[in-house]
Amino acid sequence: MASAPVRVRFCPSPTGNPHVGLVRTALFNWAFARHHKGTLVFRIEDTDAARDSEESYEQLLDSMRWLGFDWDEGPEVGGPYAPYRQSQRMDLYKDIAGKLLDAGHAYRCYCTTSELEERREAARAAGKPSGYDGHCRELTAEQVEAYEAQGREPIVRFRMPDETITFTDLVRGELTFTPENVPDYGIVRANGAPLYTLVNPVDDALMEITHVLRGEDLLSSTPRQIALYKALIELGIAQQIPSFGHLPYVMGEGNKKLSKRDPQSSLNLYRERGFLPEGLLNYLSLLGWSLSADRDVFTIDEMVAAFDVADVNPNPARFDLKKCEAINADHIRMLDVKEFTERCAPWLKAPFAPWAPEDFDEAKWQAIAPHAQSRLKVLSEITDNVDFLFLPEPVFDEASWTKAMKEGSDALLRTAREKLQAADWTSPDSLKEAVLAAGEAYGLKLGKAQAPVRVAVTGRTVGLPLFESLEILGEEKTLARIDAALARLAA
Repeated sequence: MASAPVRVRFCPSPTGNPHVGLVRTALFNWAFARHHKGTLVFRIEDTDAARDSEESYEQLLDSMRWLGFDWDEGPEVGGPYAPYRQSQRMDLYKDIAGKLLDAGHAYRCYCTTSELEERREAARAAGKPSGYDGHCRELTAEQVEAYEAQGREPIVRFRMPDETITFTDLVRGELTFTPENVPDYGIVRANGAPLYTLVNPVDDALMEITHVLRGEDLLSSTPRQIALYKALIELGIAQQIPSFGHLPYVMGEGNKKLSKRDPQSSLNLYRERGFLPEGLLNYLSLLGWSLSADRDVFTIDEMVAAFDVADVNPNPARFDLKKCEAINADHIRMLDVKEFTERCAPWLKAPFAPWAPEDFDEAKWQAIAPHAQSRLKVLSEITDNVDFLFLPEPVFDEASWTKAMKEGSDALLRTAREKLQAADWTSPDSLKEAVLAAGEAYGLKLGKAQAPVRVAVTGRTVGLPLFESLEILGEEKTLARIDAALARLAA
């Protein structure tokens, strides 16, 4: 018998900025769907009116597009199980909660917060599990009437079966949960609002999701959801229990789980710094998975072709910003030059560029781009690397000036100017020979000789290949900047 077509879902809440852990989950779901030629459902879990916002919703969609993810069902594309925003499905949840109550799979719980906490404290003191103790499981009609006479507003709890629940996690293997560790749990608030514990599995059931790939933090809720699935199957609402795979934590500094509050977790930070989507996704895929033992850099198509959730490592994965930058640099170098220049465009104009728009020279940019491409870790670095070409004069980093302009630098610069003036300005090699000859006159090797020239012309001690940069800047501006540096030294 053929297996059912793969249907996976990515279902974020629109609260705040998207973070890299969320992106990693989206990536694994997307790659799994594409590998199996299945369906990716993009669903918005926006039932928390106090925290959800339309701005965050729009940001989620924009982030998905920027990352290059497409989805087969969901916002903007529709699908057979629409709507795909939970806030538009409330009547459906209310109806299913009623059916669970009528069938005895759920019950109304009148316990107050203080009563619950008092009983939890007593259980903890006795060394017993401190989850819900089933106090309202079997209330008589008289007890219900008395509670309601007091004005108590009940929540709805799901009645967990008194049985051990075992399932095979796609990442972690066989897992078992005993009844005392999975107590009855709330599915509807006292005000009638459905909780995540109800809406998430109900939507997965109605949308016929076959595989649930999600973060390890949700593992403890899985036995609850499996029990709820069984009840939904009994009621004819669900067809099957999906397979679950719980992805490893992404760890930040100090072996702590990377949280939304960690600066390096924000997706917007990586966009603003000029990470390529393909570079960032390549790195995030390595947080729990690998293409092969000896290869870290690959395309998204290669990942899709090879991705198997069974290969995901259950151990926590550490986020390493330096490695992320290094992989992004590899992806920058993989671009053809034309695409590289196009991707840099946002950082060559306001608000990033410090030069006036009319001072930008397209021909110089096209000439310098191939030399810049091999040296960037992120695209935003392009601005500082090429500003010397478009500013009227270089912006001096005082530390770089002090470091480069040693005693005797004025004499070296004067000699270098003479040699450069006599050089062939259509040949970077000729310019290099000129500076080399100037250095030899003072017993200096090229590295020492070119340092004051670089700072005089570009303002920095490090940057793009010097002699190609001088050729593109041109003889007139180069010599004028050396003159300005000599004047500054004299002063």
